[in-house]
Amino acid sequence: MAELAKVTGTVTMDGAPLPNVTVTFTSPDGQSSFGLTDADGKYELTYRNNAKGAQVGENKVTIETPLEAPPGPGYKDPIPEQYNTKSTLTAMVKAGEDNTFDFKLTKKKK
Repeated sequence: MAELAKVTGTVTMDGAPLPNVTVTFTSPDGQSSFGLTDADGKYELTYRNNAKGAQVGENKVTIETPLEAPPGPGYKDPIPEQYNTKSTLTAMVKAGEDNTFDFKLTKKKK
């Protein structure tokens, strides 16, 4: 089992909490941890087998709107692509501590 550390944080869009979006941390070896934001934009990551946390080390971060079904042609996530399909976000998860990563998203392209 990979070394995990607790990861929590808040996601906002233009200063307002962003509820019901998926936050994914993916480690260099391709293992992912997921969290869903609550009404206040807060999330906590869960690894496989309900283990809490994310793999220690640098993780690629994606933030996207979860879908109930496969998207139709031309679907575009309301969250800008620089946070999901073309994410430039990363987070360095440190061992043995509570890691807090707040993501302040903006609708404008960077």
